[in-house]
Amino acid sequence: MGDSKLILCCFIACILFLGVNGENPYRYITWKVTYGDIYPLGVKQQGILINGQFPGPHIDAVTNDNLIISVYNYLNEPFLISWNGVQQRRNSWQDGVSGTNCPIRPGKNFTYVLQVKDQIGSFYYFPSLLFHKAAGGYGAIRIWSRPKIPVPFPSPAGDFTVLAGDWYKRNHYVLRRLLDSGHNLPFPDGLLINGRGWNGYTFTVDPGRTYRFRVSNVGLTTSINFRIQGHKLKLIEVEGSHTLQNTYTSFDIHLGQSCSFLVTADQIPQDYYVVASTRFTRRVLTTTAVLHYSNSKRGVSGPVPGAPTIQIAPSVMQARSIRWNLTASGPRPNPQGSYHYGLITPSRTIMLSNSAPYINGKQRYAVNGVSYVPADTPLKIADYFKIPGVFNLGSIPNWPPSGNNAYFQTSVMAANFREYVEIVFQNWEDTVQSWHIDGYSFFVVGMNGGQWTPASRSSYNLRDTVARCTTQVYPRSWTAIYMALDNVGMWNIRSENWARQYLGQQFYLRVYSPANSWRDELPIPKNALLCGRARGRHTRPF
Repeated sequence: MGDSKLILCCFIACILFLGVNGENPYRYITWKVTYGDIYPLGVKQQGILINGQFPGPHIDAVTNDNLIISVYNYLNEPFLISWNGVQQRRNSWQDGVSGTNCPIRPGKNFTYVLQVKDQIGSFYYFPSLLFHKAAGGYGAIRIWSRPKIPVPFPSPAGDFTVLAGDWYKRNHYVLRRLLDSGHNLPFPDGLLINGRGWNGYTFTVDPGRTYRFRVSNVGLTTSINFRIQGHKLKLIEVEGSHTLQNTYTSFDIHLGQSCSFLVTADQIPQDYYVVASTRFTRRVLTTTAVLHYSNSKRGVSGPVPGAPTIQIAPSVMQARSIRWNLTASGPRPNPQGSYHYGLITPSRTIMLSNSAPYINGKQRYAVNGVSYVPADTPLKIADYFKIPGVFNLGSIPNWPPSGNNAYFQTSVMAANFREYVEIVFQNWEDTVQSWHIDGYSFFVVGMNGGQWTPASRSSYNLRDTVARCTTQVYPRSWTAIYMALDNVGMWNIRSENWARQYLGQQFYLRVYSPANSWRDELPIPKNALLCGRARGRHTRPF
């Protein structure tokens, strides 16, 4: 009788699994993660390579594809990969951050099983532990629309990835020791485009044709401005949302953000600068790549085109100009605008305020006065096994406390499945903040200077603001978002400034459903790594 019940359970499980994933293609990827010598700024460094490459190989997928990614860790340190912008629907088990996954130990491997469910757009992956991101290990994720879903622009002649961001000549473990000792990072040494320094990378185009450029800021500490000498940038997509196709001469991209432009090769055939420079820094770093016309007989020439540097107002105006294309299809055939986010009244308001306290004489960063410290067991696994003492719900307040006191805590905020929340990011510091939320896309309904109050809602865009997963907050300003909590799991909310994230400016949002149903959340993976207080336990039989 027991065997027959087990067989029946396995059969039901297979039916449920196939119902979710069976009709969608599987893509199998194997990665070997190693150290290797790299010279991005002309100085030998220890880089993190994936299959011998820096940056790592692209991931190309179509909406709803299943990705089976086997990661072999040949480093001498634990390692994890996370997927910036991939929502992991019902599946925070695969998110690849310290609060959801045990690390892959040196010499071991782990296979991620994830689905790019109901998503399109431009994203990237990165190493999430031990400040490894400062050594590389990142790469592009491109999620294409299904063939029968209309796209609001003609098929481009080519599709280019631009992974840009600031870089340090010091090895990642030196930077990590600096942070661990209670100091902040120095100013970066330079900028990279696709792992290369000045004029180190070339994009070749044919005259008269139009190309898609997918640009991500994969840096550690600074916003960037992107531009192409003599060419217009037509914005078409931001982190999975089709946008109104506004045209820009240059565009600000904040830490962790991704976007797509159409660029037409409509100038005199020659070579042109592709430029990234730092924003909101007194000392401006610049790097270039080359846009090469296939029939060009002349190299790059003239001064590198300029752009705003420390000015905030142009960036705010530009950010407000990014609008949702209401009539375009997203990952599904129905128009994006058929979801009327502004007609839903939030059931809860959360305010998150960043700060830079010193605790025990060392530099830390905090959210609502709480500086996050990782637990000895991933929070998601501890929650599943009901292991006491790993974290406490409510260990971070949902509103900034009065006073300047800050303290250490493994901070987890409680939330309920299907809540509709308003989150206000309040920034009283003099630097631009960049916030990312795993597992979700949210609507950036407003941003302005000063203190947010309920009266600030009168300025919200409740019709056609863009949906994205990373948003900036300008100095001494606020940014407000609306977000439907439709994805059960344990989700990281963090600063995309990697030093701030490392030193505590992050926490986890536990979105909970009492149903305990696979309709709401997939079960723990059979191959889930178990560590800390979960070591010696078992996942599930099938």
